[in-house]
Amino acid sequence: MLDRIARRQDPAAVTAKMRFWSSLPWMVLFYGAPVVLFLAVRFLRASDYVGRDNDDAMRLVQVRDLLNGQGWFDLVQLRLGLDGGTQMHWSRLIDLPIAGLISLLSPLFGADRAEVLALAIWPIFLAIPLLVFMGLAGRRIGGTQCMHFCLGLTAIFVVTSNRFMGGAIDHHNVQLVLAAVMAAMLVDMRHRARNYVIAGAAAALAIAIGAETTPLVAVVCAIVALQWALLGRDVAGATIAFGISLAVTLSTVFFLTVPPHLYRVATCDNLSIAFYSLALVGGCVLAASAAFVSDRGISARFVALAVSACSVLAVALVIAPQCLGNPLADLDPLLIELWLDRVTEAQSFATVLARQPASVGAYYFCGVFASLVCVWRIWQGDRVRLHLILVALVAANLAIAMVQVRAMAFSNLLAILPLSLLLVDMRAWSQGGTRGVSASLAYVLVLIFSVPAVWAIGGALARNGLAALEAPQASNTENCLTPAALSDLEGLPPSMIVGPSDIGASILRYTSHRVLTAPYHRNADGMLMELKIGLASPSDAKAMLSKLHEPILAFCANDVQADMIIKREPRGLYGQLAAGRVPEFLTPLPVSEKSSILLYALKP
Repeated sequence: MLDRIARRQDPAAVTAKMRFWSSLPWMVLFYGAPVVLFLAVRFLRASDYVGRDNDDAMRLVQVRDLLNGQGWFDLVQLRLGLDGGTQMHWSRLIDLPIAGLISLLSPLFGADRAEVLALAIWPIFLAIPLLVFMGLAGRRIGGTQCMHFCLGLTAIFVVTSNRFMGGAIDHHNVQLVLAAVMAAMLVDMRHRARNYVIAGAAAALAIAIGAETTPLVAVVCAIVALQWALLGRDVAGATIAFGISLAVTLSTVFFLTVPPHLYRVATCDNLSIAFYSLALVGGCVLAASAAFVSDRGISARFVALAVSACSVLAVALVIAPQCLGNPLADLDPLLIELWLDRVTEAQSFATVLARQPASVGAYYFCGVFASLVCVWRIWQGDRVRLHLILVALVAANLAIAMVQVRAMAFSNLLAILPLSLLLVDMRAWSQGGTRGVSASLAYVLVLIFSVPAVWAIGGALARNGLAALEAPQASNTENCLTPAALSDLEGLPPSMIVGPSDIGASILRYTSHRVLTAPYHRNADGMLMELKIGLASPSDAKAMLSKLHEPILAFCANDVQADMIIKREPRGLYGQLAAGRVPEFLTPLPVSEKSSILLYALKP
């Protein structure tokens, strides 16, 4: 076909056309322009410029505090929790670009509009580097056709997820971009040092931005280390570059973002001496091994690799043995029951299967399918090293998603790479001319089933029928976050607000009040106290409320957690309020007619 077209057209024009369609920058523009346009239109049509996730609202609160003069190293959210506030575990690396955009745009558009624009620009902009690195990875593993499949599937991934929508300013979108960066660098089969420098820096930034990517970074480090042990001198330069880049970048970020008084404090949910020491020792030992042992035999290299692993393990046991387990395992059982077990992103495969069976395909199918494709390719001896790298990246995130579903976004994203390579081969196979309709049908089905959104729609239709296509209704908790509900709080003098954790971040965003609770594990004491207040008898609840210095109780019976408390203890404070029985120590405050929140002040 191409030959016939070439004979009819000017050779120079054909060459220019082929160069255009094989150019990564032009194709990123080709696929990225409609993606950005779609995201922009969706943002303009949204009812709120902040994402629907609590973390988006809380990030905005943190950014505002930074702009209003809170210190760079001071991550204490003074308006959250008990006296002294709550030390947040989020990195300033995400606050900085958002705050910078707001500061840059404020002289032109005013503070309020600048905030809206910044919250639109930042997440939508991140879709472009994601396309760049996924397209680059596709071109490296399978040429121009694979690049197009990767770009197309990534574009669908972006527009069908909520990670890159305007207002989504949490750090998960940046982590997805960094995962794509690491994948694109590792699939360079020429093992160029500059690519491994970039991979090491991306790994360091991923650790610094959020601890949830630490297992992925560990897998990336293991891939580089095992590759060196097997290939020796051929990848020595790349391995040294990776180890040094990891150590130097993380050292820089550690001293730029961690408060000096916390240098020796080992925490397992953010960048601290725990993860810093592990990455520093691991990166340096790996680089040293590659520098001095690469010319020796494979046995010597594996011995050096074992020594390196033992060194990292020894550091972990000495500095932060608690980080080898689940950092949330020490939460109070009541908090686990009424909060953590209900957090969607923290649920396991078994929980998702029991509570949300319609979501299983969207969460897990693409990762499982991609892993099986890689295993089959390895079994067939087809580009074994490449597929070993791909299956390690995809299967590692899939395994994490089996424990905590939040990792499914990473497995779905990275599954695009082996599935795109499969689609390239299936397309060629279906166009062979002798396979018939069945080959073309198989190719189309694989293409369709490689999109997680297809499984999401299919699961919803299987469960709810055509009703699944209707606009989603506001959840019960969202009814507690309406402007009418929160406006009643705005007119009150600054107080401690005692209410459901799911509305805490929004109260901080919209008002100058303090809140006892918001859904963050470092606010465990505040969350636990609010749960106990709701479960306690009125007399015991009065005693606990009295310790909070004239608080205001914000009761929302529509809240999911409040409903659980009411059902668990109908005679408790929340149960009494839900039944319309107001204890004598509470004074009802005026609320709007359409408000879902009832407000009560504690009598002196």
